[in-house]
Amino acid sequence: MITRRRSAAGLLSMLAALTMLGAPPAQAGEPGAKEPPKVELVLDVSGSMRAQDIDGRSRISVAQQSFDEVVDALPDETQLGIRVLGAKYPGEDKALGCQDTQQIAPVGPVDRTEAKTAIATLRPTGWTPIGLALRAAAKDLGSGETTRRIVLITDGEDDCAPPDPCDVARELAAQGTHLVVDTLGLTLDDKVRRQLTCIADATGGTYTAVQHQSQLTGRLNQLVDRAKDTYRQTPSQVSGTDGCDHAPILTPGVYTDRERFAEHRWYRVPVQPGQELRASVSLALDRPLNPDYGVLLRATAPDGRELVRGTDAGSGRTDVLSAGLRWSGQEAPAATPSASATTAPDGTAATDTVAAHTVCLVVSNSFSAPAGVRTTPGMPLELTVDVVPSSAGPHGPDLGRGWLLLLVLAVTGLLAGLIFGWLARWRIAVWREN
Repeated sequence: MITRRRSAAGLLSMLAALTMLGAPPAQAGEPGAKEPPKVELVLDVSGSMRAQDIDGRSRISVAQQSFDEVVDALPDETQLGIRVLGAKYPGEDKALGCQDTQQIAPVGPVDRTEAKTAIATLRPTGWTPIGLALRAAAKDLGSGETTRRIVLITDGEDDCAPPDPCDVARELAAQGTHLVVDTLGLTLDDKVRRQLTCIADATGGTYTAVQHQSQLTGRLNQLVDRAKDTYRQTPSQVSGTDGCDHAPILTPGVYTDRERFAEHRWYRVPVQPGQELRASVSLALDRPLNPDYGVLLRATAPDGRELVRGTDAGSGRTDVLSAGLRWSGQEAPAATPSASATTAPDGTAATDTVAAHTVCLVVSNSFSAPAGVRTTPGMPLELTVDVVPSSAGPHGPDLGRGWLLLLVLAVTGLLAGLIFGWLARWRIAVWREN
């Protein structure tokens, strides 16, 4: 019995050692978020929201039900605010009607009962001052290091300009307030579509035409949920090129760009010997696409040799497509002489050291659109780049640390076989004696 216990203890010790050998080195935890994710829903409550053309119900009742469901499903860490427009003034004085916007739930931890009660009391009333409401919503969200999101739900175009809502969106984007506006249209009217698309495009957001209550709820939940996934570091604007030689040089960070359908977009990253490149890309699918599409992220040498590729991966959401890769090598790729005096997008100097060890990142897609769907501007793209000290086995599913692990596995298997064989013979001997 003592021998059997010792054998079992030895096997457990070996397995524990194997687990430690095969585990990747621990990474230092990233610092926590400086602030919680923040999003504000802006709802049009103008008179046209009385129309009963969504699943046989009024537009306002559909929006109220969707708001209730979104509030119920809100992640605890997300701070939500609700602003309305056209909800109070019922008169004909346009000057007064075009000032009609109020925040009915402040941005912060949500009291679900109070928020749902405020939503339930809304009745379609007045005008549609979208531009004014967007400016006010930006103030509601304040400033900070993380990206804030506004989700605008409306069934009509602004009838109070100036300010024109497209101009307001461009103004907010130019201020560098890290603000994204997503728009949801409750009508297929072409003028409304053009205005909401303009607002979304100016801020890097998305536009969606809604025709059913379930579609509105699902899209709202996606957009609110996306707020908690925004980067703690504000993405930098960058423009990829059609080749590696003149592509922008990226230092570790987060970048935003747009990629046209069936396009290859190139960037460069300096990687020193003993370092490992980690990169990922996400494209927001902000319009209908033909089936069988994907996104591909590759790392190549400046001379065109492919180093590694990462195919698309599911993100758990139907509106985002992602891919990632990881690469390190014993030797750096060939030098790129023309890169010696380049400046990175974040303003840091890219010196001769950068030129000596350049890896090209290529983002490609296989998107195509049905007839009638716009293909410009390109899809919103977010690219994350990091360079860290290289770790073991970055190229593929290597077995731990190589031959040492194989030897330990072989010895462990041999010992286990001998022990179990001896136990079997001992049991047979005891059985024969009895």
